[in-house]
Amino acid sequence: MIEPTSTAAEQQESGRGLITALVVLAASACAVLLIWVINGAQQDPYVRASLELQGDPDHGGQLFRINCAGCHGLAGQGLLAPKLAGISERMRDPALIHQIVSGDTPPMPSFQMEPASMADLLSHLHKLS
Repeated sequence: MIEPTSTAAEQQESGRGLITALVVLAASACAVLLIWVINGAQQDPYVRASLELQGDPDHGGQLFRINCAGCHGLAGQGLLAPKLAGISERMRDPALIHQIVSGDTPPMPSFQMEPASMADLLSHLHKLS
């Protein structure tokens, strides 16, 4: 006696299981990729060096007035460029450093500075409210 192969219902159930497994695999891959990207940003030597230093807010204020205040305002209130008052509540320090160094959002120029100066500028930005 020959037994029938699987029924249509069994094949449909098997297909759903395969789709579920693929969705779980894709979600896991996305999570791993996200963690890798975040860790990669935190491992950047310049970012790490800047974050390891205790910044001087007075020197950071001087840097801000020279390089940033023309567009962002003396108090970071925003003029031609976005408001920076309270920025440390909206952006994490690695993202701030990346924005300052890269100037990814034109017309903002990129700024290259030593890690100590970046730490100083960050300490000033933390005080803007």
